[in-house]
Amino acid sequence: MPSKPPPPITMDAVYAAPGYLFRRMQQIAVSIFMEECKAFDLTPVQYAALIAIHTHPGIDATRLSAVIAFDRSTLGSVIERLQAKNFIERKPAAEDKRIKLLYLTKPGVAILREIIPAVERAQARMLEPLKPTERKALMGLMSQLVELNNEASRVPLRAEDALEHLGKVG
Repeated sequence: MPSKPPPPITMDAVYAAPGYLFRRMQQIAVSIFMEECKAFDLTPVQYAALIAIHTHPGIDATRLSAVIAFDRSTLGSVIERLQAKNFIERKPAAEDKRIKLLYLTKPGVAILREIIPAVERAQARMLEPLKPTERKALMGLMSQLVELNNEASRVPLRAEDALEHLGKVG
């Protein structure tokens, strides 16, 4: 029996693929974030890092990486930029001076307070084209996919494990 010829290679197949759609939505999400938050000169990853440091003062870079699910080697440059902007400071850990603990500075606390309305506008804009029931359904499905595929990530989310070592779960 002759085998069926493969389907023609077209961009339509690419445009309908989940990976392509996720990548495009991520590009759109970052673009909207950057537009809404341009006055603050922060990226989404820098914002997440500031929130995590605010929530867990004294966190180290390795645990910060686990909490925000961001590659540890790339996170170093994020931390350097935040420190250069005077939003965070690094202090040596009492028990091991090689480990640097991260804390928000007064300007870091201030920018977090100021940027939150812009971040909330960005988040709302991302979902704005959908009806409220569609937004809820999409968020539920995305949360489910992220949770169920966590281990497939290059940097799985490990917030609970990281925070347990800090003794500051929550």
